[in-house]
Amino acid sequence: MHNLTVAFTAGALLSSAMISALAQESTEALPSAAAETGIAVTVAEEGPNGTFIDEFGTSFMFSLCGDTGTDLCGTLITLEGESATAENLAFVGQQVMQAPQTGANQWKGSLAAGGMSADATVTQTGPDTIEIQGCRLGVVCQTLAYTRAS
Repeated sequence: MHNLTVAFTAGALLSSAMISALAQESTEALPSAAAETGIAVTVAEEGPNGTFIDEFGTSFMFSLCGDTGTDLCGTLITLEGESATAENLAFVGQQVMQAPQTGANQWKGSLAAGGMSADATVTQTGPDTIEIQGCRLGVVCQTLAYTRAS
């Protein structure tokens, strides 16, 4: 359960790691995002769409979603380690987050699952890297890095 709190609640389930800035980025603006939010949007070549895995083997499939196509939806694909309890495995295959875009390559929202909730910030730090920072009670925060699966 502890790993779920750290990996799930603290991120779209949540290892601290700083990843270098985008090596290659496209500066194509998404018209709906700019029109709806007033945020200039910078999108990495492949964007956040795809499957990403953390160092523990937990993976998520992320995709742009929502009415404007700029929200980020995350579906838990695999859950590994101590978090893989019968209770937590019930979330595998489920969409566990939908977060509105708040800036270039960044989405913020809340997670609520299994009686737990957390604020989450998802940032695409590179073409193949996403970081998820999760905070509970606004005090306990952790960040995990996820790498695009090949």
